Amino acid sequence: MDTIDNAQVFLPELWATHAKFNPNKEAVICGDVRRSWGDFDANMSQIANALINRGIGRGDKVAVLMANKVEALEIIFGVVRAGACVVPLSGLLTAEQMSTLINDCDACMLIAADPYRERIGKIYHELKKIPEGQFIAADFAAPGWTAFTDFLEGANTDFPKVELELSDDFNIIYSSGTTGLPKGIVQTHRVRQHWSFSNAIEMGFNSESRALTTTALYSNGTWLMVLPILFAGGTLVVLPEFNPAGFLETVEKEKVTHTFMVPTQFIVTLDHPAFDQFDLSSLEAVLCAGSPLRPDTKADVLKRLSPNLYALYGYSEGFASMSKPHMHADKPESVGLPVLGFDAKIFDDEGNELPRGEVGEICGYGAGMMKAYYKRDDLTDAMIVRDSLGRSFLRSGDIGKMDEDGHLYILDRKKDMIISGGFNVFPADIEAILGEHPDILDVTVIGVPHEKWGESPFALIIGRDGFKDANDVLSWANERLGKHQRLIGAEFREDFPRNALGKVLKRELRDPFWQS
Repeated sequence: MDTIDNAQVFLPELWATHAKFNPNKEAVICGDVRRSWGDFDANMSQIANALINRGIGRGDKVAVLMANKVEALEIIFGVVRAGACVVPLSGLLTAEQMSTLINDCDACMLIAADPYRERIGKIYHELKKIPEGQFIAADFAAPGWTAFTDFLEGANTDFPKVELELSDDFNIIYSSGTTGLPKGIVQTHRVRQHWSFSNAIEMGFNSESRALTTTALYSNGTWLMVLPILFAGGTLVVLPEFNPAGFLETVEKEKVTHTFMVPTQFIVTLDHPAFDQFDLSSLEAVLCAGSPLRPDTKADVLKRLSPNLYALYGYSEGFASMSKPHMHADKPESVGLPVLGFDAKIFDDEGNELPRGEVGEICGYGAGMMKAYYKRDDLTDAMIVRDSLGRSFLRSGDIGKMDEDGHLYILDRKKDMIISGGFNVFPADIEAILGEHPDILDVTVIGVPHEKWGESPFALIIGRDGFKDANDVLSWANERLGKHQRLIGAEFREDFPRNALGKVLKRELRDPFWQS
């Protein structure tokens, strides 16, 4: 007797069905490039077959260094279609950092674009795990590099016959390093499928949706738009690079329905002098993630940009909660409820579950959890805390609580909390107050050494229209802050060091104060 397959549709196969039944529909737009689903799918398959022809498949790691281009997506997902594990790397890294991560992930191939050629050239001979001929030049020609046309030679555009398992590695995403050295986060096909359908359901993606990315394609947060829209068979619009005018023009021109920005991007977009001249009425879902919006910015977004604001809190290791448009009025300070497929609990430092209302570390569980930190069993073990059912919840490093309705509240990052004279001081509370000052565009608060209190709050500020009066800020803020929250100083900066999603790297800001 013949049997029916135990069918499991993986993302590469799902994308192929979109191409089969809607080949002429636009799949990806970036700048002047407009790629149909048929061509997008064929290019992914050709790249996959080129990799397979070179013996690359399950278990192999392929590092990719490219800016925001349609071709970057085709390469990233072509690697996945071959059954291999893709490692998208940040273009902001130094040559030494690139060497560290490429070697750490055991990449057997590197595909890079021209802007990164010089940096790779400095470390070329350090990348000993990549054989000769496996350095692939995406858009340039140079000694020691294989031209992309030569790489593709002999590879057809047929969908490759590759056996996949949900537990297979899909990608390694390196952490931002906001609290330490980057760690390789291994995410499987199961994780990426969950990421696709859970966010598609939560934010209402469908085949007619048009999603806009504003951040780098190598960033995990960018995939909050990329995976759900490709899952639904809609159209992905990629900004080559972000600027407020470009964002506003693209939303209006492309009738964008879904987009994702980080708080800094919201702030500078709302501050653009021509903001009110653009038609943004097509927006059905505007997502904020990376770090929380200050209350004043959030109110401005809801009033001027769109009432359809979704605020996501989460960490790449595997948890997310979301505050949806209807929640903002009743619970404005909450980061919402766990995203579909996740559970959340609050634990104390000893690993005990805490009841609702009590403050502790936010920990999450669900289908979106990472497989592990790559080759870092010690760090993986340290992430796990077991609940009463024995389930492996992952620590967030964030201090928070859960109210009687199950809504989550973040008080601050555990490592960013300031302990001043024995009192716990949360920088986010102070930042919220400072954000109300009319001449402050952006602000971050850190703990600096203090002879009497151990450490005390210190504000770093980006002023609006050249404002740089620290005494005014201190006087204004300390009248409004509790005694234990009061600032001992303030400095003005032109910008803050940030990761790919705009999160301020507070460790880099703190270090000079403590080293001196």
